[in-house]
Amino acid sequence: MKSKTSVIIGSIFAAYVAFVAVIVLVYEPTPDEMNWEDRQAYLNQKVNDLTLGQDITEVRAMLGKADFSEAKTLDTHQLQVLFYRTHHEKSDGITTKGECTPLIFKNNKLIAWGTDTYKQYLEAGTDTSLNTSNEARLANE
Repeated sequence: MKSKTSVIIGSIFAAYVAFVAVIVLVYEPTPDEMNWEDRQAYLNQKVNDLTLGQDITEVRAMLGKADFSEAKTLDTHQLQVLFYRTHHEKSDGITTKGECTPLIFKNNKLIAWGTDTYKQYLEAGTDTSLNTSNEARLANE
């Protein structure tokens, strides 16, 4: 009786160890499940892998939930900006837009990313009689 119990307990333990090993080797956390340092490094790497024209759904699946977002309509185009934290500035426990890389989408397609293009986005107001050169530049991208 004692030897059967030992075999059963040993088998259960071996199965448990095998299960844990498979989980540890195969499981990859999503960006939303990572701690802030790992998520920041992951996002910094993944932003470098982006390509113009990617769909917003594909980008969200790859990068996870954005830290901030903005949207506006320009003529007949829908513009949206998603901000992902990619660098650390200050240890205050708060993520700011200054620590994020902005990704700009037009009609759900990635048209630009980075601080300089975000400044152009901000300059392109929603009133078509104002800033027409900036609006035309964003609308044609």
